[in-house]
Amino acid sequence: MIRSELIQKIADENPHLTQRHVERIVNTVFEEIIEALAKGDRVELRGFGAFSVKARDARVGRNPRTGEAVKVDDKKVPFFKTGKLLRDRLNGKG
Repeated sequence: MIRSELIQKIADENPHLTQRHVERIVNTVFEEIIEALAKGDRVELRGFGAFSVKARDARVGRNPRTGEAVKVDDKKVPFFKTGKLLRDRLNGKG
C-alpha cells in the first residue's frame, strides 16, 4: 500500500472528512514520526510496533564492482520492531 492508497481508504471509510483533510492528517502523522526520530526519540504505536534510531559505526566496505575498499562513514538508521498484535496477525493467530 502506498500513501495515496492509504489516504483514499481512510477517506472512503470516513465520508464526513474530505480527501484534503485526510491527506493533511496522514501527512501530519508521518511528519511527527519523522521529527521524533530525527530528535532521537522512540515512537511506539501500541499493537503495531515501535520505531527507533540505531547508530551504525564507521567501517570499511567493498565496492561490489571493483572489489576495492571503500570507507563508509558512521550513520544513524531507522529501525522498526513489530508489536505483538501485528506479529500475531501476520502468523494467523488473530
